[in-house]
Amino acid sequence: MRSGTLQALLWRRALEPHLGRWSLPGGRLRHDEDVETSIRRQLTEKVDLRKLKHVEQLAVFSAPDRVPGPRVVATAFLGLVPSDVEPTVPEDTSWHTVDQLPRTAFDHGSITLRARERLRSKLSYTNIGFALAPDLFTISALRDLYSAALGYRVSATNLQRVLTRRGALATTGETVPPGRSGGRPAALFTFAEHGMQVTDPFAVFRPPSTR
Repeated sequence: MRSGTLQALLWRRALEPHLGRWSLPGGRLRHDEDVETSIRRQLTEKVDLRKLKHVEQLAVFSAPDRVPGPRVVATAFLGLVPSDVEPTVPEDTSWHTVDQLPRTAFDHGSITLRARERLRSKLSYTNIGFALAPDLFTISALRDLYSAALGYRVSATNLQRVLTRRGALATTGETVPPGRSGGRPAALFTFAEHGMQVTDPFAVFRPPSTR
């Protein structure tokens, strides 16, 4: 999450096929590591991204023509980074707004959009927002994160009510200093759990009615 938008980390391919196109970070699984260890190692080694708050398998992509030449099957994962993390990335790597992706290699654009839909779905019925938010946040800041991920404006009051009812939020007793205009200091919250949990299996966040 950067600049109020949901973003994906992409890097330029240095080899054919699709030389120079933007692609998702990836690589091969070593014989002595599990998949999540491999993901974290490669992101650390290649783009200096160390603070992943959540990782989960997204899907297997196996279309025969997804990659030119010999068939390649890929397993994609969704990895989430808190909005306050600013990793130092190499020159060939950059954050891109998911709604306005550049031309990508292979099927990496559709993989990214698939990950966005998974995130939007899980924001409805789990506490996965913990992986997008800093450790401490105001409700208005959390509202902005949910709005950016869901693609529509969320009510801060409704969001607080829903997440509190589900037991996802915890008060800290702390506040942020008031701005120059004064006013009541905003309370700081945290997520009650920092691992993904299903909080309401039948819940669905819906955009506000246009009628």
